[in-house]
Amino acid sequence: MNTLTEHTNTLAERVLNQDSDRYLVAITGAPGCGKSTLADELARRLNAQGRKAIVVPMDGFHLDNAILEARNLRPRKGAPETFDAPGFLRLIRALKTGDEVFAPSFDRTRDIAIAGSVAVPAEARVVIVEGNYLMFDEAPWSELAGLWDLSVRLNVPMPELRARLIHRWLSLNYSRAVATRRAEGNDIPNAQRVIDRALPCDFNLNGEPTPQS
Repeated sequence: MNTLTEHTNTLAERVLNQDSDRYLVAITGAPGCGKSTLADELARRLNAQGRKAIVVPMDGFHLDNAILEARNLRPRKGAPETFDAPGFLRLIRALKTGDEVFAPSFDRTRDIAIAGSVAVPAEARVVIVEGNYLMFDEAPWSELAGLWDLSVRLNVPMPELRARLIHRWLSLNYSRAVATRRAEGNDIPNAQRVIDRALPCDFNLNGEPTPQS
């Protein structure tokens, strides 16, 4: 049994034993640890077993590049201060109500957020939120900790994260030199910040070997 299957089995068993109109699962960890892969697989498993689940990515709350440039933050895109954290908090609180909610997503290829592109219907009993800063000990992100019904952290050693983050830029057709510079100049410091300011989670799991993000 591979790591992804083991993690999915563990979390699906926990979620399926809950009886809640709206159950919020946070899957967090450093960039490149495999959050999207696990979130998508968990949602697939829950839906297959009759528990309607939707994945909501934190990355939809990236501030637009024009705003980042105006604030001299474009080189730091992906750091906590380059997201609309208050807006994200409002979304999570709205999800807690159990009502229908619309959320943005992020197009990595075009490097833009797309408003209203994720529909969370009222009948979605499980919402799986994935992102770097869901259990992060800096304000205002730390306010999220009390909103999750289940929190999960994926842990991957820094050398492996470095390789994955460089590969992410290579997959977007950047040269090896540019990919390495982008990863080491921003992504890796962000990853270390996530690790250094991590809040305790309900589950701590070893990262999936071949993640999408």
